[in-house]
Order: sequence, then C-alpha cells, then structure tokens
Amino acid sequence: MDKTLGYLRETLSNYTGEHDSQGRHLYRKLTEGQFHTEEMFVRHLSSEEIEFLNKILPDEINYANEEKDHKRAKELNEVYELLL
Repeated sequence: MDKTLGYLRETLSNYTGEHDSQGRHLYRKLTEGQFHTEEMFVRHLSSEEIEFLNKILPDEINYANEEKDHKRAKELNEVYELLL
C-alpha cells in the first residue's frame, strides 16, 4: 500500500464507529483490497462512496493543515483531487 492510501486508511479509521457504516465499509474495502495506488482505489468506488469521501476529506485536510501536518494534508488532497 502506498503512502497516500496509508494516510487515507488512518483517516477512515476515525469513521468506523457504530453510526458510520459507510466509513466502516470503506475502511474494510481499503484494507482488504489489493490497491497499489490511490488511482486504483478511486476507480473502484461507487457514487455513494465518492460522496462520503467528498464530505469528509475537506474537513480532514483542513484539520491536517491546522495541525501543521502538511504531508498528511498533501496526501489526502491527492485522493480528494482524484474524486473531482
């Protein structure tokens, strides 16, 4: 798994609670799938999965920037740009 997907996996782990079924689903999909790049992962997303990521990633990117974790922000932004 590449670095970008590692950051995404870590982010999705925050959305695996009992009320976050879409987050749990995406986390499982990412960890159990054989995705070598973020492009491969994004190509296998449904419109609902894309909608979920489009909803959470801007906040996660902003949070990373506020915490001065520019590497995380950059990696998550790479995924976000592929969704658009």
